[in-house]
Amino acid sequence: MNTLNRISAILILIAFASFSGCSKNENKGKSDEKKTTEKAQGKKAATQVAAKVNSTEITVSQINNVLARTPNITPETAEKAKREILDKLIDAQLVKEQAIVKKLDRSPNVLQALESSKTEILARAYVEQLATGQPKPTPEEAKKYYAEHPELFSERRVYNLEEISLPAQEGLLAKLEQVVTKSRTMQDIVAALKSQGIQFSANRGVRAAEQLPLAYLPQMASMKDGDIRIFNAGAALQVIRLVASKAEPVDEARAIPRIMQFLFNTRSNEVITKDMKQIREKAKIVYVGEFVASAEEAQAKAKAAAEAKAKDAAEAKGKAQSDARAKEDEIAKARRAAEEKNKADSEARAQEEEAARKRRAAEAKQREEEAKSSQSKSAKPLTPEMEKGLRGVIR
Repeated sequence: MNTLNRISAILILIAFASFSGCSKNENKGKSDEKKTTEKAQGKKAATQVAAKVNSTEITVSQINNVLARTPNITPETAEKAKREILDKLIDAQLVKEQAIVKKLDRSPNVLQALESSKTEILARAYVEQLATGQPKPTPEEAKKYYAEHPELFSERRVYNLEEISLPAQEGLLAKLEQVVTKSRTMQDIVAALKSQGIQFSANRGVRAAEQLPLAYLPQMASMKDGDIRIFNAGAALQVIRLVASKAEPVDEARAIPRIMQFLFNTRSNEVITKDMKQIREKAKIVYVGEFVASAEEAQAKAKAAAEAKAKDAAEAKGKAQSDARAKEDEIAKARRAAEEKNKADSEARAQEEEAARKRRAAEAKQREEEAKSSQSKSAKPLTPEMEKGLRGVIR
């Protein structure tokens, strides 16, 4: 390892170990008191000191603190890693002592950096306390989430996408809808945007369902290969074409642990966001100098962006409702046409059956009349001789 890399590693270790080191110094009085008490009671306190650098102790807890943040550590490599960490902590302490000798701890830049680090550490500790105080999701909640989001799990897909991204602007959604409606390919959309001087960026890639914004998934799940749709992400608009996709479902057993962690993170973020909002509302915040104008400008932009987003959302909702009504009208029209056709077909069949019945009746009557006529023609009148002979037979 060259000198520059070694110094960088030392600085990182100082950052890792500083918090536990501060805690150690703050609690030194209590620790000394505890040791005195144990000694008075005849107990031998288990040592936590790993090394002494001049008058400073480096503890096992400091080593473990760094070890816990070091990736790719296995039980086989843990002992070696601890030794390396200890050596680097010793170097870090020596460098720190030299900085104090040179009075660098009084430098304005260093003091500012130390205060910044302290602020960051305390803020992180507060946020972590809020997060860890939240109740953990239950397996039942995770199973419910699994059932309610098939697009993420049981019907999960991996999407091959073509994307066009545009910064959200007032009225841009309506223009984009017109462009997409008139275009058949992404190349047509690109050409139309260029002709209108609309700025955009294009991209293509393969993404699994969980890599897409959650708000996109219901629409993405209903898309077929080749479909093109517009997605409103608030700060940006996206035109996405689904080039191809394949199913890669995730079973419940594998998904439940991830869902529980996701629900916990989501719940924690919501609590943190709500708490931060309340803190800001209660605090007295006054922007000064050049930041007054920038704050007002930021608020105006945020308000305009929110209004634009609300307007776009209203337009999208109106269009969706209009499309839904048009589809319902089309379905109703088709149903009425089918009913009228069925009625006409039924009446036509009834007329055909009535005509066939009448035709059969007429044919039967005609056959009966022909039979009677035939019998009448075949019967010859009796001659006198035949009549006389017949009477003789009768007598």
